[in-house]
Amino acid sequence: MITVALPKGALLKDSIQTFQALGLDFSAFLDSSNRQLQIMDPTQTAKALLVRAQDVPVYVEYGQAQLGVVGYDVLREKKPAVANLADLRYGKCRMSVAVKAASPYRSALELSPHCRVASKFVYCAREYFHSIDLPVEIIPLYGSVELGPITGMSEAIVDLVSTGRTLKDNGLIEIEVLFESTARLIAHPLSYRLNSGGMNEWIEKIRASLLAPM
Repeated sequence: MITVALPKGALLKDSIQTFQALGLDFSAFLDSSNRQLQIMDPTQTAKALLVRAQDVPVYVEYGQAQLGVVGYDVLREKKPAVANLADLRYGKCRMSVAVKAASPYRSALELSPHCRVASKFVYCAREYFHSIDLPVEIIPLYGSVELGPITGMSEAIVDLVSTGRTLKDNGLIEIEVLFESTARLIAHPLSYRLNSGGMNEWIEKIRASLLAPM
């Protein structure tokens, strides 16, 4: 039997559909009256854990789940010791630098040295600004980072952007894209190599479904 870590939030529905296509049904997690955090597939061949997106790679890395679904942004930020096996092609968004529309900045390179940048993705932000040789102060925020530039606490933010609606509604604009992000299938490296619970068969089925015509 394999255990799959599924992410709460925006990726959950598509993740459940991915496994439904393989004959594994974890749709009970979509029932608003359900409070279970661990459920068994009706065929009794797999179980799933419902966890915060940021915790998916932790459960996989420490072996409590053999497979997981998580955004590439989380993998870039957390650098977990997991195998990144497949791009699942949904949950598309981008990690971007944004500033107030009224500011004079139109590229990240125009930001002032040692300016403040707010982000919940501290590692990604620090790595990016190091790559362009621009020293900045990263302010960790884990709520609405858009408030950083609005209140004047920061000149810029680094955050995930999907439609851009939230930025626009708060008077912000993107000035740089760090990378694109989609949902990824990850695995515990040792379990993957040893084919624990026949997991490689499930992995190949998922890869095959990605090659199937839409």
